[in-house]
Parts: sequence; structure tokens; C-alpha cells
Amino acid sequence: MTAGALTLGFDADDTLWQNEHFFRLTEARFTELLADYAESEHLAERLLALEKRNLDRYGFGIKGFTLSMIETAIEVTEGRVPASVIKEIVDAGRDMLVHPVEMLSHVEETLERLAGRHRLVMITKGDLFDQERKLAASGLGGFFDAVEIVSDKSRATYERIFGQHGDGAEHAVMIGNSLKSDVIPAIEAGAWGVFVPHELTWAHERAETPTAAPRFREIVHLGQLEGVLAEVVRELRR
Repeated sequence: MTAGALTLGFDADDTLWQNEHFFRLTEARFTELLADYAESEHLAERLLALEKRNLDRYGFGIKGFTLSMIETAIEVTEGRVPASVIKEIVDAGRDMLVHPVEMLSHVEETLERLAGRHRLVMITKGDLFDQERKLAASGLGGFFDAVEIVSDKSRATYERIFGQHGDGAEHAVMIGNSLKSDVIPAIEAGAWGVFVPHELTWAHERAETPTAAPRFREIVHLGQLEGVLAEVVRELRR
């Protein structure tokens, strides 16, 4: 580890690899299956409401999404949804769980340059088995000093992780595509938050951009991260 090393927290889904894209494709398939019972926009609204309501029960991830689709189908059809449709929904969820990992641009080369210079920690939420599967399939595991798969991301989450895997949040940077989960709570914990927007963002993850926060940064892609880190290191040395 070099002098001035930071703890770098990396979100996984839609920061390192594609994720929301597959949820959108599956949701489109879901609305087609139930087209005889409700308009696609109405179905999407009902599904989102149920997903949010079920987060405390199922957590984040594909399995909870699949159960919420089944529950939505039962509700909108008043219990008359055919078993064949339920089977299609289950099959769609199963397909998501085995879909190949599609890496985003600038990920591997950026991690390769940063590994060894800083402490790299993957901080992701969702289903344990699915997140472990995607990490293994990505081939990125060797770049990380630690992997934290959490049920949710909050200020306390980042205080714990950055304290355990470094010198505290004040010497840490969290990088991710979600303002609500990756950036804002990390800044609240005392870290820098680097926002890397993705073209698709789940409605539940949207939040106001904290442009006034001194430790907020935004980049277009991970290839620009090293410039931000150099700025952070200079700031800490003052």
C-alpha cells in the first residue's frame, strides 16, 4: 500500500457491470404477459409500489423482484392469473439469475491501476448468492481487498465498513451510480462520494444531487476516477 492510500468503496450493480437493464427487460416481458388485464404503465406502477413495500421482507435483488411480480399478477387479476403465467414469471426470474455478466466501460483497467495503491472494497447490496455469482463471473475479485454484501446502505453501513477496512470514512471514497445508496450516505458518514451516472436508474434509487456538499464529485465514467482521487489525496495532505 502506497503513502496516501485511501479506502475506495465500489458499488457493483450498474457501476461495475450491467444490472438495471435486465430488470427493465424482464419487466417488459411481465407487462406483455398481463396485457389482457392491465395497461403496461399501470402494471409498472403497481409493481414498483409492491417492490418498495416488500423491501423489508425480501430485501433487494432478483428473488424479491420475482416475488413482487407474482404478487402483482395475483392482485391485478383478482386471483385469476393462470398458472402458466406464474410459471413464465418464475422462468423470467430464473433467467435473470443465470444471465452472463456484462462489464461496463473502463472498469477492469481502472481497478487494475488502483489495486495495490489503495484499499479496494466492493460494497454491494442484494441477494448474497447472486452477488457472489456475479463477482465470480466478472473475474474482478482479485482486485478487491474485501467484499461487503449488505442488506442496505446507510451512514452507519459506511462508518462500519470504512472503519473496519481502513482509517475511517474521512480517508475513504465511495464510488457508485446511486445517489441515494452510494453517494449521499457515504458523504453523511464523512467520506467522499463519487457519482458515476448510469443511463438506467431504478426509481427507488433516485435522489437530489448533493451539489453543495464539499465532498461530492461526479464523473462520466470510471476512467476519470484517478483524477478525482489525486484531488482527494492533495486535500488530505493540506
